[in-house]
Amino acid sequence: MNEYDSNRIFDIVKQIGYIKTDKQENADCYLVNTCHIRDKAKEKVFHEVGRIKKIYSKKKKPIMIVAGCVAQAENQEMLKREPFIDVVIGPQSYHKINNILKNFQVNQKEDETEFETIEKFDQLEKIKNTNSKVSSFLTIQEGCDKFCHFCVVPYTRGPECSRSFKTIIKESEELIKNGAREITLLGQNVNAYKYIENGKEFKISDIINELEKFTELKRIRYTTSHPIDMTEDLIECYSYNKKLMPFIHLPIQSGSNKVLKIMNRKHKVEDYLDTYRKIININPTIKFSSDFIIGYPGEEKEDFEQTKNLINEINFINSFSFIYSPRPGTKASNLKEINNNIAKERLIELQAMLFKNQIEHNKSLENKDIDVLVENKIKDQNKYFGRNEYFNPVIFDCDRNDIGKIVKVNIENTNQNTLYGKIKNKMKAA
Repeated sequence: MNEYDSNRIFDIVKQIGYIKTDKQENADCYLVNTCHIRDKAKEKVFHEVGRIKKIYSKKKKPIMIVAGCVAQAENQEMLKREPFIDVVIGPQSYHKINNILKNFQVNQKEDETEFETIEKFDQLEKIKNTNSKVSSFLTIQEGCDKFCHFCVVPYTRGPECSRSFKTIIKESEELIKNGAREITLLGQNVNAYKYIENGKEFKISDIINELEKFTELKRIRYTTSHPIDMTEDLIECYSYNKKLMPFIHLPIQSGSNKVLKIMNRKHKVEDYLDTYRKIININPTIKFSSDFIIGYPGEEKEDFEQTKNLINEINFINSFSFIYSPRPGTKASNLKEINNNIAKERLIELQAMLFKNQIEHNKSLENKDIDVLVENKIKDQNKYFGRNEYFNPVIFDCDRNDIGKIVKVNIENTNQNTLYGKIKNKMKAA
């Protein structure tokens, strides 16, 4: 979502004459767009600002903007702690950036961190999305009402808010005209999308089915989903929609009902497994990935064993796993943490299982022909990059004319993260 937001910020500032520069030392305005999900995000921002200060130590200072979720969460502290920062803009306020830049005065600090999601959506509707990537992101929903006790999103992105169905389809058309052949629908709870327009309620399944009608569009994805929002209409899409990719990122966080309850996840392991089985029964080729938080406050050995049991039951082909780290302002930050050495040992053991699944999945594709959407040429190499249906990165030989097309690639070898191969016969493409 931050990549999408960064692209849209550039679409906005282009209207008042700003252009991108590859030469950092020549910027009139330097903007850092931030994410608060990872550990020590705030300190990483200050480190980056310090690096920028050195670049401009003997030059005219650029307007220094910190945008995104760290700006939202740490707005006043950032302005007080680092005088080099001129402006903080929250993720729901970046549509105001042109007014800020046009009216900027030296030594006048700006704090724009109000939650104004609907106003932002309305303003962005007037500005064309100029992104021209083969695989493009498209935000359809922002914010979260779930209030998982470990998560800062409700405090940095605000409550759940969905864009209008008509606006999403219009922006999709723009992206497809620009060259998009794959669109990934984005949201903090993307499958919670809900919008009433002209008396009709639209859901994410309606967006997916409408996008399928665009001939030039070859693939549809969405992320990130919450298990309790995997509704029957969305699940049913996998039985008939040919462009919806057979890969679902569905975070569970823990395989223990006790830990899920402490996390305030609002679902049980049994609910997750029920959804998994429904989807597999509809289409057994579908693969899953997940997120896991290890060492969460209250997690005991038995809870960890239950998480391992879940991984043995569902062959996740790619997952993110982390040791729990508290986020200021969340309920979990007040809980007693477990021993860090125990948490590290559990993470190593868990990741060994997850990586084994990942490697075995990749190995199973060796000596096989797979469909790959060619995205771009790799910089400084005579190789090209694309992804298969399961979102695996693929590196292979082809030519520039294949960018934007789906081609057959014979996989010769693999490692944990990447597939390597050679192009075979090309599929007919628009």
